[in-house]
Amino acid sequence: MLEIREATVADAGLILEFIRALADYERLLDQVEATEGDVVRDLFGPRPKVFCDIARQDGAPVGFALWFYNYSTFRGRHGIWLEDLFVKPEARGGGAGKALLKGLAQRCVEQGLARLEWAVLDWNAPSIAFYDSLGASALDDWTTRRLTGEALERLAAERIDEHTA
Repeated sequence: MLEIREATVADAGLILEFIRALADYERLLDQVEATEGDVVRDLFGPRPKVFCDIARQDGAPVGFALWFYNYSTFRGRHGIWLEDLFVKPEARGGGAGKALLKGLAQRCVEQGLARLEWAVLDWNAPSIAFYDSLGASALDDWTTRRLTGEALERLAAERIDEHTA
């Protein structure tokens, strides 16, 4: 039996395990800095801005979806950004990933949200094929950009005068 439910603070350690397992799958484990305390603070603090759903198969946790609301200025409505979706390898093909996405799609429809979006690594052919099978479209015209570390700090510290603003 497959069950999708909202995560609770008691799931913080499990969520971190899923984050680490996803990072390992994506060959990015060395980049994980998050702690269980970070998960508790950001998902279950007084004003959470990120949320999580847990998939359980026959009572055992098999996957998660970690997401937050975004906003489309063009559509004039909120949407959902799916930050992480992960299903344990031994549970793949059992419907957990689709059920997690279906729950988010239902949330979008029920709340009148404009869209459900996420990123996938370009080498991850099994996930891309799965997303394609659901009717998800690739945004080939868009390239994600990121500021982090020293570049982020340097820009934050820059003095902006009236001639460059």
